[in-house]
Amino acid sequence: MKFGPVPVADAAGAILAHSRKAGGRTLRKGRVLTADDVAALAAAGVDSVVAARLDPDDVAEDEAARRIAAAAMGPGLTASAPFTGRVNLFAEHPGLAVVDPDRLDALNLVDEAITIATLPPNAPVAAGDMVATIKIIPFAAPGPAVDVVVAAASAAAPLIRVAPFRPLAARLIQTTLPGIKDSVLDKTVDVTRARVAGLGGTLAGEERTPHDPAAVAAAIARARAAGADLVLIAGASAIVDRRDVLPAGIEAAGGVVEHFGMPVDPGNLLLLGRLHGTPVLGLPGCARSPKMNGFDWVLQRLAAGVPVGRGDVMRMGAGGLLAEIPTRPQPRAGDGPPTAPRAPRIAALVLAAGPSRRMGPANKLLLPVDGAPMLARTLDAVLAAKARPVIIVTGHQRESVEAAVAGRPVTVVHNPDYAAGLSTSLKAGIAALPADVDGVVVCLGDMPRVGAAAIDRLIAAFNPVEGRAICVPTAGGKRGNPVLWARRFFPEMTAVSGDVGARHLVAAHADQVVEVEVGDPGVLLDLDTPEALAALAASPPAAA
Repeated sequence: MKFGPVPVADAAGAILAHSRKAGGRTLRKGRVLTADDVAALAAAGVDSVVAARLDPDDVAEDEAARRIAAAAMGPGLTASAPFTGRVNLFAEHPGLAVVDPDRLDALNLVDEAITIATLPPNAPVAAGDMVATIKIIPFAAPGPAVDVVVAAASAAAPLIRVAPFRPLAARLIQTTLPGIKDSVLDKTVDVTRARVAGLGGTLAGEERTPHDPAAVAAAIARARAAGADLVLIAGASAIVDRRDVLPAGIEAAGGVVEHFGMPVDPGNLLLLGRLHGTPVLGLPGCARSPKMNGFDWVLQRLAAGVPVGRGDVMRMGAGGLLAEIPTRPQPRAGDGPPTAPRAPRIAALVLAAGPSRRMGPANKLLLPVDGAPMLARTLDAVLAAKARPVIIVTGHQRESVEAAVAGRPVTVVHNPDYAAGLSTSLKAGIAALPADVDGVVVCLGDMPRVGAAAIDRLIAAFNPVEGRAICVPTAGGKRGNPVLWARRFFPEMTAVSGDVGARHLVAAHADQVVEVEVGDPGVLLDLDTPEALAALAASPPAAA
């Protein structure tokens, strides 16, 4: 890749390295400069720009990130569309983020242009949590390095995956000694039930038995006979040796003690055993508390079907200091572990209320496009993208419009004031959005050629922290629709009146706008007249 100052006259096709003002426009870094951009820079008196040009064997940042992500991701993950050389991987369901750290290190050592960052191995995740990010540091990566990383990431087991939590049926055995309070035992049941339920399982039963090896062995046998997938034993007295009461009870039941102790604090005194394939855990005293401890680490792996044996436990020391210290207080009960970054929650709003007067007497949204009503074509593209929920605002010929899109998983909102203009539909749609969405893609019902990939690319670009709170699609340097808006703009959007949308807010908040080249001419095409519809019918849809 060549990098450095380039005369503006020679800059067409180069990648802009630093954002520049060109008259009233801001050309952001990473933009491939067009002839119009060059003319605007020259008119603004700019003589040269710092830019990059790719060498023949370079792979452009988005394509490099896409290829590496596809090779690295395993089951339980979904990938964002690439943007600015980044692809994020998100969990499709709750589980553990399983990562091969040695292979990950090897890949990050291939070339400084290629980076893969993940959550810590075996971190618990919820659906939608970010598990990994692939980032190409400059504007391209060397092709040979990309090939090496793709080949290594594809080899053997998946580099990164999410192992789903399974609905384990656990049974709890508590031993008793004179003086132990029922309230302590009852609390242990409640805490254990919550722990297991939090991983998708159930506490199927609890038994209290004397603190004696023979009694423990009999209780283990009963638990296994009852169909337990996992047997948990909370002793009235802490285990202090692998020949103590609980391990002796496991062996008396015909099981084996695989390991005693772990380099995690709290949780040091955990016992790992097994009876004919069923895991049997002797719990450390801290397991009676809801605070995070070593038992959680083992329980999470078992719930996700991730092997945990003697060696696995003995390698848990890195990061195993969980004890509360003055400079790092332990989370209180109910706080839960730190949350992972998550995918932005982006909804889609499809405006389909207008009377379409310029089209003539017919409701244009019901006219056929490629064999289906225009609105149905638009809506199907939106539903194929990652925005959820999808809300459609109706008005004119409400019953016919709703019938045209019946059976699709959308929320329909009727705007009785549709005759007062587009702003009323925008207001009705935003009012119907869930309170937890981070933004909304505002789509026009008369844009049937917009592809799902274009919408997903807008979502991938969305990052208000980095100044990308309004994402505008472009095709060939021209701005189009739909536009993605961050939640912070909802009050201004609902304050608009008349037959206008929120376009003027793009200019008012230019510092928060990012133009996203989507390579989809459908973002420029809305159908207002019979002539436009006829022209569309004469042109086949672009390949997906």
